[in-house]
Amino acid sequence: MSKLTDLPKRILIGRALRSDRLGETLLPKRIALPVFASDPLSSVAYAPGEVLLVLSIAGVSAYHFSPWIAVAVVVLMFTVVASYRQNVHAYPSGGGDYEVANTNLGRKAGLTVASALLVDYVLTVAVSISSGIENLGSAVPFVVEHKVLCAVGVIVLLTLMNLRGVKESGKLFAIPTYVFVVGVFLMIAWGAFRGLVLDDTLKAPTADYEIKPEHQGLAGFALVFLLLRAFSSGCAALTGVEAISNGVPAFRKPKSKNAATTLALMGALAVTMFCGIIGLAMASNVKMAENPGHDLIHNGQAVGSDYVQHPVISQVAEAVFGEGSFLFLILAAATALVLFLAANTAYNGFPLLGSILAQDRYLPRQLHTRGDRLAFSNGIVLLAGAAAVLVVIYEADSTKLIQLYIVGVFVSFTLSQTGMVRHWNRHLRTERDPAKRRHMVRSRAINTFGAFFTGLVLVVVLVTKFTHGAWVALLGMVIFYVTMSAIRKHYDRVSEEIAAPEGPSDDSVRPSRVHSIVLVSKIHRPTLRALAYAKLMRSDTLEALSVNVDPAETKVLKAEWERRNITVPLKVLDSPYREITRPIIEYVKNLRRESPRDAVSVIIPEYVVGHWYEHLLHNQSALRLKGRLLFTPGVMVTSVPYQLESSEVAKKRARKRSEWNAPGAVRRGPVEKKAPKEPTGRS
Repeated sequence: MSKLTDLPKRILIGRALRSDRLGETLLPKRIALPVFASDPLSSVAYAPGEVLLVLSIAGVSAYHFSPWIAVAVVVLMFTVVASYRQNVHAYPSGGGDYEVANTNLGRKAGLTVASALLVDYVLTVAVSISSGIENLGSAVPFVVEHKVLCAVGVIVLLTLMNLRGVKESGKLFAIPTYVFVVGVFLMIAWGAFRGLVLDDTLKAPTADYEIKPEHQGLAGFALVFLLLRAFSSGCAALTGVEAISNGVPAFRKPKSKNAATTLALMGALAVTMFCGIIGLAMASNVKMAENPGHDLIHNGQAVGSDYVQHPVISQVAEAVFGEGSFLFLILAAATALVLFLAANTAYNGFPLLGSILAQDRYLPRQLHTRGDRLAFSNGIVLLAGAAAVLVVIYEADSTKLIQLYIVGVFVSFTLSQTGMVRHWNRHLRTERDPAKRRHMVRSRAINTFGAFFTGLVLVVVLVTKFTHGAWVALLGMVIFYVTMSAIRKHYDRVSEEIAAPEGPSDDSVRPSRVHSIVLVSKIHRPTLRALAYAKLMRSDTLEALSVNVDPAETKVLKAEWERRNITVPLKVLDSPYREITRPIIEYVKNLRRESPRDAVSVIIPEYVVGHWYEHLLHNQSALRLKGRLLFTPGVMVTSVPYQLESSEVAKKRARKRSEWNAPGAVRRGPVEKKAPKEPTGRS
């Protein structure tokens, strides 16, 4: 890339880092928490609302089930956290669920987990940013009016921040994440103090509203199904838990211990905030509805389609801190920011998983390469593009997007924990140390319960959410699975085809002869240079080849060839249909048929131009010929460049640009101290 285009790149993502500075990008626990746990921490901003939205189908009377649903989510959270603490110790290489399933359950299970995680990471970005836009829209109406545009803009901004590198982006994300956590805990503490000590009545903005139930008086199987659906919606609080097990290599040493500690801290914070918000929502009589304009009733009338339903956390904050208060505004801003930054969990998980899959030949190899800032840049850009497409298709509506959510993550949870059970069984067969066996048995029990519980939740999620959009996530998983399988088959086939044999082969045997052909249209300097180069190669046979498209021009060419007494024989091919490429291709193929062990070298003179538009005027026939000759075995194509004056001008421009350095492009090292001069002796 030229220095001119290097300037905006350096301004946006910073100067390039050397490979040996990778260790400097590793994360301490205080930075790793907001980097890898921002998704589960921020999900408490919308998971309680999703529970109440589903329960509202049966009316306000069903809200009293929400604490029990919260308890079930808490038990599941602790189970998953305890299970993944075993993962990070057993598999610290960063493969996470994919490596566990691939190693213990086989290639197909590993690929299924990888497909599920890739889909879930894309949805994490789409859901988090859409939810953040909705939270911000409660304070800034412009954002709600243009939420698709704003959501795509946030995706672009997050992409640039992550391209700057994991550690640098982590520092930027840490402040709003910690402000959000502190703000929620302060809201819970102050709300509990007001309600329990001061005996104040907390009143949400929707406390006086009524809900028109879609299905009143649900009982039996219908009620159980509704509660299971509400529970599956609340399970959105668990998304992103697996990201820490995928990101162990990004932690400072001791990696596994630091990752396990961060995982436990994340679980404790997320559970406390989730339960606190649910409790305050019940205490302040928050009302939510899937179709608020029609189902929310105020003073006997539906609120209408113009009504904007604010998230549960915004309503609770208004009830606790007061509308428009300083703490309310701070928490609203922090909530919106942390929801935007929750997508960072996916920005760290998706590229790393993509790199591992590329190394295993399931994805293009370009995804395995680190960029200028030692981040997996190609994976980051791919994730951003896929999430932006989803945001546009679903109009940045978090309620629509969340129906697609959590299917993939529970597929990976279940298969990963099942794989861990097999992992411990395999090690227990050979381990004889009693202390280590006790530890393995305890770990196996945790992973067994985790596999059973998450498998049960997966069934619930599939049953309750399939028709509401989960089928889209399953379709995405199938597409990823089929695509990655096809890529692996292609790489395997190519690898097998190009593998170097142990003994002699046609590729290592020297050709019997080399037949060189110089393509000629007329006699000019590029032609003379190509002929001189061809003579230097000392081929067994050498000839010039031209195509008779215009008889008058061909006659002039032959006369000039004889007049100059050029020693290379000139062969002219007839072309009654005025084609150039086909006669040359047929001639070369005939040579190959006559002498299969001979190599044919086709030498093409080409112009080197300095302007983009000049490419349209030159070398078109050469490009077509090279494209066709690539598919002809035993044929080598050589381009002999001839630089025109415009290319010299371009070279001067490039030299001037090379003498100018973009900000941040200069690498400066320590100044070398000059050795003092030795004193000269007097005679």
